[in-house]
Amino acid sequence: MPAELSVGLVDPDAHHGSASDTDEASDETPGVGVVAPFDFALDRELWRWAPDDVSLYLTRLPFFTTPVTVEMAVAVGDRRAVRRATRDVLTPRPGVVTFACTSGSFVSGVAGEFVLRRTMIEAGAPEATTTSGALVDALHLLGVQNLAIATPYIAAVTDRLVTYLADSGVSTVASEGLGLLGNIWRVGYEQVVSIVKAVDRPEADALFISCTNLPTYDIIEPLEQALGKPVITANQVTMWASLRAIGRQAVGGGRLLEVPLQRSVA
Repeated sequence: MPAELSVGLVDPDAHHGSASDTDEASDETPGVGVVAPFDFALDRELWRWAPDDVSLYLTRLPFFTTPVTVEMAVAVGDRRAVRRATRDVLTPRPGVVTFACTSGSFVSGVAGEFVLRRTMIEAGAPEATTTSGALVDALHLLGVQNLAIATPYIAAVTDRLVTYLADSGVSTVASEGLGLLGNIWRVGYEQVVSIVKAVDRPEADALFISCTNLPTYDIIEPLEQALGKPVITANQVTMWASLRAIGRQAVGGGRLLEVPLQRSVA
């Protein structure tokens, strides 16, 4: 990992512009800074969740050639890379910075997810969220205790998600993975629907579709209608939590988005 560069980094405590500039900026709707993995290919899907007056400021983590394994998930969550990427999106003054990678935020457990959020805050983010932290918040808010999960991962990565959920007070009643080591964004809706229906169980309070590189925007409501329970997806929950942090509601479908903003997470 190359040493961090100091050129162009934002000092979160520095004063920028005149008082009039600050007053003008305060009237604007804050945007969302997004720290995404190098292979993230669904920028358009994230934008679909955002209200028209909220901007997304995306940056990528460093590229490497490791396939989608536990080792890759750990590397994606490297603190130095996350710190630098957070600073990269601070210039347009987002109201929140989100780490938009499910496996990278659950692979090191509950403590690892906390460290990611703390790293972003220490780098200057006014608020910080992660996909996996947002998932746990959403499950608690919806009262979900038993979850079925569908993932594109190999078994070793899916098992880390099961452990993370257990340590967060959520039991996994069934899990199914596609066993992919790359090119996850190429999976189509039909395959996603198929794996979700295959993993559903009567005892599952809800279903979770993991990975921010898996397209899900248009199938959440049809799946909920077919299965009769909440369906939560990685990009949905990522945008729900980051927009919630700036007092805004995500645009799209799903029972999660019906929860009023003022309801707090237990």
